Amino acid sequence: MGILGSFSKRAIVDASTDNNNRIGADRMPGSVNWLARMLVRIVTIILPVLLMILIGWLYGRRARPDMSATNRINMDICVPMLVFSALAARDFDLAANWKLIPAAIGIVVLSGLLAWPVSRLAGISPRTLLPPTMFNNCGNMGLPLALLAFGREGFNASVMLFVVSNLLHFTLGAFVFCRQTRFTGLLKNPIVIATAAGLLFGIFDLHLPEPLMIGIKMMGDVTIPLMLFALGVRMVDARLSGWRIGLLGAVLCPLTGLLAAAVLVPLLQLDPAMRAQVYLFGSLPPAVLNFLMAEHYRQEPDRMAAIVLIGNLASIVFVPFGLWLALA
Repeated sequence: MGILGSFSKRAIVDASTDNNNRIGADRMPGSVNWLARMLVRIVTIILPVLLMILIGWLYGRRARPDMSATNRINMDICVPMLVFSALAARDFDLAANWKLIPAAIGIVVLSGLLAWPVSRLAGISPRTLLPPTMFNNCGNMGLPLALLAFGREGFNASVMLFVVSNLLHFTLGAFVFCRQTRFTGLLKNPIVIATAAGLLFGIFDLHLPEPLMIGIKMMGDVTIPLMLFALGVRMVDARLSGWRIGLLGAVLCPLTGLLAAAVLVPLLQLDPAMRAQVYLFGSLPPAVLNFLMAEHYRQEPDRMAAIVLIGNLASIVFVPFGLWLALA
């Protein structure tokens, strides 16, 4: 059984099921017992994620490994396998989760619109501040958190948010960084190809033979721990020299995400399970990919590194709040 499968056995029950099972005064919001249970639940979800990041950071400080080849393999092979296995899974209902698509688009776009006047008032280039505000760490951190919080079924649904966010990152995000960006190579992107194949299988209820799906799923199961380990290694080289803009970006990303989620949840009339997914998604810190793209486009990579580093450190505050909103 893969890593995700073993995680899901230990995962906390789905938020909507938990809501239906709350009986008695000691489970009502505001009671000491309910708050204690919520705190324990949030710590249980976050601790494994932070542990894997810490292991990567400690190893990175000691060995200084070159993760470029490993990250390339992860992005070109393991992540596409993860995306396909989630979207083509027998237990994933594409029709039931379609509202997560406009929810993800809405959070990305609304976050950018909210951040734009802030960048103008602060005298910071929108090309520097908008991408880390709009595109969060829904891969490295969001997927394992969703798995631990909502189980395998909820994890498969969260892959929809991850896929939409990444497609927007490679298109709209690249355009924000550089208006001369060309998208001709997007159709060759392994994640895009895996997304199209997974959606095709999901829409037409197609299924690969079980041995093939098991092999694909096992390759996809490598993704999450490797992502978290690589995130820890990456943090070794990040610097706090631009701590002021880093702090602004660290607060702006989850704050605008949660505000956008608060608008979209009633607007899209999301059920409790999707509501939980959207609030967790909105609370996530800036994506590490923003730093890589800032380096590629030469758009103040030092400032972007500070935003990503401080933002992921600040997730210790904002992610528990997002989980509290998701699970309450």
